[in-house]
Amino acid sequence: MKQVLVTGYKASELGIFSDKHPGVAIIKKALKQRLQAFVEEGLEWVIVSGQWGVELWAAEVALELRAEYGSLRLAVITPFLEQEENWSEQKKAVYGAILAGADYVNSVTKQKYAGPWQFKARDRFLLDNTEGLLLLYDEEQEGSPRFMLELARRHAEAVPDYAIIVINGQDLQNIAEEEQYREYE
Repeated sequence: MKQVLVTGYKASELGIFSDKHPGVAIIKKALKQRLQAFVEEGLEWVIVSGQWGVELWAAEVALELRAEYGSLRLAVITPFLEQEENWSEQKKAVYGAILAGADYVNSVTKQKYAGPWQFKARDRFLLDNTEGLLLLYDEEQEGSPRFMLELARRHAEAVPDYAIIVINGQDLQNIAEEEQYREYE
């Protein structure tokens, strides 16, 4: 797999309203483990749409891994222009730093928000231009990633080699327990 799309929950869907929330470190560790394994197998591009939450944490992880693996690249392909327009200044600063570090930045639709069709266009474009999906989603906790999973499953029927890798709640729980054990020692 040369290009992987990474997505998952928005921060608000997880009840995370600060980058200092302990769940962020657990999620980033889970993403790093998967992405590092993919890089060692030949991954070249991590692709996100810049959504606040799992996608931006994945982008931060990709930038960290790029320092270790110089061949890894980060692309941020947004559904529309200026998606961060109504974000807080703190969120805009984080987002700006990620865009500045990205190897490629573009928008699927070359205009500001005009309707939900832009999200559908983004999803179709990203699935068509990646070889796999790394999704943080737990079927027991409904949320927006369910739609991407359903779309990816249909896409994989037409493109049989399309990989769908899910990080679920149990995966995160295992990492949290490992961290607690490490701190306890």
